[in-house]
Amino acid sequence: MDSVKLALPSRLYACLVVFWAILFPSSLGSELTFVTCGSVLKLLNVKHNVRLHSHDVRYGSGSGQQSVTGVTSVEDSNSYWSVRGTGGAACLRGNAVQCGQNIRLTHVNTGRNLHSHYFSSPLSSNQEVSAFGEEGEGDHLDEWIVECGGAVWKRAEAVRLRHKATEAALAVTGEQYGRPINGQREVHAMAGGGQHSLWKAMEGVFVKPADGPPLAHAHSEL
Repeated sequence: MDSVKLALPSRLYACLVVFWAILFPSSLGSELTFVTCGSVLKLLNVKHNVRLHSHDVRYGSGSGQQSVTGVTSVEDSNSYWSVRGTGGAACLRGNAVQCGQNIRLTHVNTGRNLHSHYFSSPLSSNQEVSAFGEEGEGDHLDEWIVECGGAVWKRAEAVRLRHKATEAALAVTGEQYGRPINGQREVHAMAGGGQHSLWKAMEGVFVKPADGPPLAHAHSEL
């Protein structure tokens, strides 16, 4: 099946579940204790208390791709990401994300995937993290490994997201941007990472296999 044809429904699905959550905030998986494929969520960097964020602002250096930052705001809709499978492994909506599983995180508002590569980040000169692709389709550099302590990604647990291709961990070390994104923190990837690379699932829609809008049923989240 053509991957481009699959990408647009996936993005529409993510937007739909966010809208559904606004209308019915207690209806979608609020009792689940783990993160599931197809969920739409915000990720908090535990040490620096910022949420993973993106927007249609490009880096002025490095790759020139869409920037990814950390923000202190809780309400910003540009901090929602959809949990998806990779090109080589489908992810059935509602199934628990396994520790060690490869996933993609797609930015809901722009349809670009969390991405990294060997460009240097603009402030810390660590490894740049960007948002890349169109309508949820990018390349193999969009794949991240969920590192956690048990069998599945628990919502109460701080986890690491390790870039599959470069083995660097998604991290924040506190550097702040000036204009046009004044006060937002740099997000980058780095070897190790320690406490700077711990992330926790926060606000969002956690989809169960039999939950939610009709689009959620019997589809894989590629």
